[in-house]
Amino acid sequence: MEQLLPFIQDYGFPVVVTFYLLHRIEAKLDTLNQSILQLPEKMNSRVSTVNKD
Repeated sequence: MEQLLPFIQDYGFPVVVTFYLLHRIEAKLDTLNQSILQLPEKMNSRVSTVNKD
């Protein structure tokens, strides 16, 4: 907490809160990005499975 006080004093509370929230959401955005990139591959495998039946 002591490390955050100089940032709050220098940049203001809204900026510090914004950086904190961006830091927290970064992992979730990475997971979402990976899921989106894998989506075409998964859709193709499902279509292949359905076409075999």
